[in-house]
Formats: sequence, C-alpha cells, structure tokens
Amino acid sequence: MLVDAFQTAITSLQRNRGRTLLTVLGIVIGIAAVITVISAGEGIKRIVLDQVETFGSNIIQIEIKVPSAGKNSAENAIGLAQGIEVTTMKLSDLEAINKLSNVTTSYASVTSQQLVSYGSVNQQIILFGVSSAFISIDKTEVEYGRFFTNDEDKGLANVAVIGSAVREKLFGDQDFLDTQIKIGQQKFRVIGVMEERGSTFGFNMDELIFVPIQTLQKKMLGIDHLMAITSQVSNPDSMDETAAEIEHLMRQRHNISDPVRDDFAVTPMTEALEILDSVFWAISLLLIAVASISLLVGGVGIMNIMYVSVVERTYEIGLRKAVGASGSDILWQFLWEAVVVTFLGAVVGMMLGIELSHLITLIAASQNFAWEFIIVPSSLVLSSLVAIAIGLVFGIFPARWAARIDPVTALRANR
Repeated sequence: MLVDAFQTAITSLQRNRGRTLLTVLGIVIGIAAVITVISAGEGIKRIVLDQVETFGSNIIQIEIKVPSAGKNSAENAIGLAQGIEVTTMKLSDLEAINKLSNVTTSYASVTSQQLVSYGSVNQQIILFGVSSAFISIDKTEVEYGRFFTNDEDKGLANVAVIGSAVREKLFGDQDFLDTQIKIGQQKFRVIGVMEERGSTFGFNMDELIFVPIQTLQKKMLGIDHLMAITSQVSNPDSMDETAAEIEHLMRQRHNISDPVRDDFAVTPMTEALEILDSVFWAISLLLIAVASISLLVGGVGIMNIMYVSVVERTYEIGLRKAVGASGSDILWQFLWEAVVVTFLGAVVGMMLGIELSHLITLIAASQNFAWEFIIVPSSLVLSSLVAIAIGLVFGIFPARWAARIDPVTALRANR
C-alpha cells in the first residue's frame, strides 16, 4: 500500500514539475542557509581558537581590573577605556608569582603609543613594553637579530625589537639592524625584527615595537605600575589550582579581604577557551534559529501549494475512491508527495549550502584570512531529518483533508 502510494505521488509530482519546483525552492533556501551558517560559524570559531592557541595553552593571564566590577563585565571594560587608572600591580607582584611551584616564568607588560621617526618617516606606533621573558613564553620568534635581555631591561637600555610591518614602514628595503630610530624624544637602537604573525583579535602584532618594560616605565612614562602579567605553568592539569594560588597571593599583597574589591583579574587559558566556546555556541544557535525561519516559510509554502493541489485534483481523488482506494491510500499519497518534495529540497539545499560554504572560504582566503572549509556532518544529517519532519508536519493537514473528501461529492464537483 505504501509503495503504491509512493509511486502515485512520484507520478503526480512529475506531472506538475513547475509546482514541484516552486515547492522545493523554499526548502532549498532554508537548508542551504542552515548549512552555510553552521559552516561559517565553525570557520570563525576555528580562526579564533587558533589565535588563542598562539598564546599557548598553559598560560594564565593576570590583568588590572576596576574594583567592584566583574572580571569580564562591560563595566570593567568601559571603566578602563574611559581612563580609570589601576596602579596597584607592580613588578614585585611578578617576582612573587614566579616563586609559585607550578609557575615556570612570567612577563609583565605595559603599552603606550608614541611618535616614531626614522629619516623622513614619522609614524604613530604602539610600544609594547615587556619583560625579557616574553620571548620564552610567546609563540612569536625573532626573525632577524635578537630579543633584549634581562640585564638590558634592568639597565633601562634604549633597545627595540620591531614588528615586520614596522620594518616595512620605517626602513623599506634598507638595512635596519643596529640602526637608530627616534621614539618620542629618545633614540633607540633596533636590535631585532619579529617574524610576521598577523592580527590576533583585531590587534596586529606586526605593527608593534617591543621595548624593555622598565625603560618604557621609568624613562618614557614615569610610572611603576603594570597593565598585565602573563604566567606560564609547568603542569597545565593544575592550572585552576595555580590560578587560585595567584588570586590568594595577589589579595595578600594588595591587602584585599573581600574578593569583590579585587583590583586584578586572573584568567587561565582554559577558562578563556570555555568562555569562547559558550559564546560561539550561543551565536550559532541564534544564527541557526534565524536561518530556520526560511525552513518554516518553506513548510508553509508546501502546505499552501498542497491545498491548491488537493482542490485541483478533487475529481481524481473521487475517482480513485470510487474504484476502491481508501482514505488511507489518499492520505499516504499526499504525505509521500510532501516528504519527497522536502527531501529533494534538502538534497539540493545541502549541495547549495556546501558550495556557498566553499565560496565563503575562497573569499576569506582572498582577504588573507586563514579560513578553513568545514562542513559538520551532523548538520547534513540534521538537515535531512528536519526536511522530512517538515514534509510530515506541513503535509499532514492537506493530506487529511484529501483523505476525507466524499467521492460522490468529488465526482459531482467536476460536472
């Protein structure tokens, strides 16, 4: 019975190719949108996670924070952006953190923007003042020359290691090692160039100039506080325990008894990855929900077109019932039509979605994004199941209506 109903449905769809095409189109767009959104979301997620991993998976970040503001809150970000100064984090905190058993080493950091000059070239460039341990923690390596030493940092040496983009801006094809550049009102000797790294979270590491942190603090900014401390742990499995130790140590050193009053924020890399994962999951759900609206519209289109089909084929339905077809036969015929249409739409939609995802990858690559072409197999399976479900849900109403048509009334209606 089901096989006969299926064959009858296929024959009917072939007779009405134009209507079938229009019905399929809504499902095609919906399925393609869902697959493209999931693929794009995975591509973006992979880019961000790769950027995070360039810092290392065994890293704990200790940053200044506005007291009473949440660690990852907008209040904290806005407060710091508006110029609220937190001056309690010092190099002595770094030394104390380095004494913890699971901490291998740490580097401190401060940033500033200064006018940098060489010959006739003048550029506003961000200075990244860091401890010498930066080069042993960060994944970026020196391409030419060397990084500055701890002795140069303690001795307030005017030495600089420039990013690859800075080298292009200042020197072009000229020699650059041991060349004097002017930063602010002081001369610095270029001792190295970092290898090209690109942007990380929209921050171009190639456009930085690295200088000893104490040189930047004492000779240029006149400060003794830090913006952040980055610590590397020897055992990543104990990262959460180490983060808790750092929090306890910092509260002791800053005389803080109430955690709400913390003027620092400790974030293990594992926590940062978890936050990113939850954010991407929420964004993906939202985008899928938006894309699924197309599927609902396609389902409504199927239902409307099938209602029209039932009206046009009333005489056919009456004739089939007159020669022995049951209401169940008619019901399954129209249900099969709905399911076949949605399944065809899903197949074509999957093919279109894959092609659109590949096109996005090519466009991103042309803009120098390391975008991977990712198709999640579960999204293809889910799309097929959703398509069949839509066919059943939106096809059942017109199918039941067709099954209940009285054959005598149907045959008379054709006169």
